[in-house]
Amino acid sequence: MLEPAYQADVVIVGAGVAGLSAAHRLTSAGVTTTVLEAAHGVGGRMSTEKVDGFRLDRIGQLLSTAYPELRLTPGLDGLVLRPFAPGVLLHSDGRHHRAGATPANSGSAAWSVTRSARSTRSTRSARGALHAVRALASAPRPTPRPAAAPRGGTGTAPLGTAVDQARLGAALARIAGAPVERLLARPELPAAQALAARGLPARTIDGFLRPLLAALLCDPELTTSSRCADLALRAFAGGLLSVPEGGAEVLPELLARSLPPGTVHTGVRVTSVSTNTVTTAEHGEFRCRAVLLATDARAAAELLPGLRVPDFHPVTVVHHTTDEPPETGTALLLDADRGGPVAHTAVVSRVDPSRAPAGRALISSTVLGPPPPDVETAVRMHLARLYGTSTSRWETLAVHHTAEAVPTMRAPHDLRRPVRLLAGLYVCGDHRDTSTVQGALHSAHRATTALLADLGARGSMHRADPLPATRAA
Repeated sequence: MLEPAYQADVVIVGAGVAGLSAAHRLTSAGVTTTVLEAAHGVGGRMSTEKVDGFRLDRIGQLLSTAYPELRLTPGLDGLVLRPFAPGVLLHSDGRHHRAGATPANSGSAAWSVTRSARSTRSTRSARGALHAVRALASAPRPTPRPAAAPRGGTGTAPLGTAVDQARLGAALARIAGAPVERLLARPELPAAQALAARGLPARTIDGFLRPLLAALLCDPELTTSSRCADLALRAFAGGLLSVPEGGAEVLPELLARSLPPGTVHTGVRVTSVSTNTVTTAEHGEFRCRAVLLATDARAAAELLPGLRVPDFHPVTVVHHTTDEPPETGTALLLDADRGGPVAHTAVVSRVDPSRAPAGRALISSTVLGPPPPDVETAVRMHLARLYGTSTSRWETLAVHHTAEAVPTMRAPHDLRRPVRLLAGLYVCGDHRDTSTVQGALHSAHRATTALLADLGARGSMHRADPLPATRAA
């Protein structure tokens, strides 16, 4: 019998950031790759709605300039991150307090992921090039100023005494410089218990670390593994919290556009997979040498029923616009008092002007957990207290609720869940690593490393065949 003709060496199911970054690594290694996506666009949960010149993220995940995979992933050379002001702005007892700024997380108005072929200090990428982050001084960043509040002024209440603040600063500096392996070797507890056991004052924990970690992990109760919380704090202390310029969708679109033409096929529903075939509703069967599932956890388990489906943190994002925005500069504002549904909010158009038309401001606010019955009214009332200004004339642009926004990472949590199920069948995504963009990209890195080792990839393999004709309904 003749060896069957492969339509592609590898078929990737799912065109989120994990699947697209995996496709880059495989094609760079000479492996012909086809990406199949059931939706009519790429990106998965990293999507952006466009309304009257506004760019509205559906989930609004916070990124960090300290994420290593943003520098290591091929295809993200042109990604520009727009950073918030260093640290965060805390709302407590009617006042605003600046907190968390460290020497490591200061920077310029915009950051761009670039690659230098002339540097030889790093050989971790496939071509031996250094992926570095460099500051682009494209515009001055306004200095955040506290909004008017009933008691006025700024203070140190959420952080405790000057001694408490010094201890907090030293703790953040230590975790910023700690090797990842050391953090992963620490005893594992729920994050709330681990914080209480580390000797920091309760006021510092409840007034700063709890609201900060809630924003970073989308987990207001801090049931997340302490190891995952430590990684989140490490990224916060070592970099700047950021959003992609132009909206969350820019990251997956950059990856998709820089793949070889014909690699990504949208609107294709996969109905079953095996180690060497993928069956679709529209185009029949794809033959291949390996299959990589890069869907969300639930879709992956529907194709492979043995896979575990985690619980999820629901996230609701409410977008408002006004022509008289509050004066908080480019700060990320957290509610240390937990006095309403909003966990964090920002005038996002000051951080990334491309997200709003000229003369208008975009305020994006995130509600964690199940939203209240009348979420828009509750959010509007809470924002009036947080910003110290009337919100009655603010226009609501969108309310995006995602019930399964972020996979939970309760202790004990395996940060390196297996990506190789068996030879020829692999899985990646944020549900196999940490529930962040960094985790999704890192899981794809691990999966493609295992896949290439199994294939014994050395240079070009097979020429990918065109997409089969659509079957008649």
